[in-house]
Amino acid sequence: MKDLFLHDSQDDSPIVFSDRVLYTPTSFAKTALLYLQEIGSLQAKKPHTSSRTRLPSYLFFCVNSGSGELEYQGKRHKLGKGDCVFIDCQLPYSHSTDTDLWSLSWIHFSGVTMQTVYQKYQERGGRSVFRPDNFADFQSLHQSLFDLAASDDYIRDMRINSGLNELLVFLMNESWHPAEHPDRARKKQNLLPVRNYLEAHYTEKIVLDELADRFFISKFHLSRVFKEQFGVSIHTYVRNLRITKAKQMLRFTDKKLEDIGYRCGLGAPHYFSRIFRQVEGITPSEFREKWGEAGR
Repeated sequence: MKDLFLHDSQDDSPIVFSDRVLYTPTSFAKTALLYLQEIGSLQAKKPHTSSRTRLPSYLFFCVNSGSGELEYQGKRHKLGKGDCVFIDCQLPYSHSTDTDLWSLSWIHFSGVTMQTVYQKYQERGGRSVFRPDNFADFQSLHQSLFDLAASDDYIRDMRINSGLNELLVFLMNESWHPAEHPDRARKKQNLLPVRNYLEAHYTEKIVLDELADRFFISKFHLSRVFKEQFGVSIHTYVRNLRITKAKQMLRFTDKKLEDIGYRCGLGAPHYFSRIFRQVEGITPSEFREKWGEAGR
């Protein structure tokens, strides 16, 4: 749908002029991909307010010119040229243009993983409103997605999924704001030696109390901040290092399974096999058979 005018019920004069595409994804896209619901741009013709709630969608939009306001989660945010918005539309929101009538570019989208992705965005300090340094990149990506949605490309759902994933990369890159959280910035910098230590000593027994004492950090604080920064617990991080080393040895050496478990810090064969299966879904022997050099 293009060249759409929305009219004022009082005098029938247009409120906005918009150029949009209402998109209907395939069933496959809805169950397996990030998918587009609506995309477009608008130019306000007079001051107005738009409000919604309980919309099963995530909204990203850019202010290309003019100014306005967003009300979301009990807060009011002033918006101007160069600002971007990323919100969960299940929650009530409204946005309105000022007398300096704005133009916007927006994307409504969703996907089976979006609730988890949005939670991670918030955990990393992502804001509902932000001003990116690479505003032109967001505009360019919006135009690319708009052109895809309006096309008859036979794999456009896959291409749209790729574009929306690119959008999420942009958004996650914008979600960390150390200037607003100097304590977080300090913690992030100080935990790099912890990670480096784990990568050098993962074959050894890692005890949280001893690790915290080594770096003069409370173990509770260390556990929380490590997960905030690296996305996984210390236990999971070390386990994954060990599993990765085990996979390398299973593929590229002929060492016995008993030796590999101990060399990787995973211990005796029965424990090694159990942990390996939990992570990879198959036993070390099955992994070697499927992925080893002899199986190529």
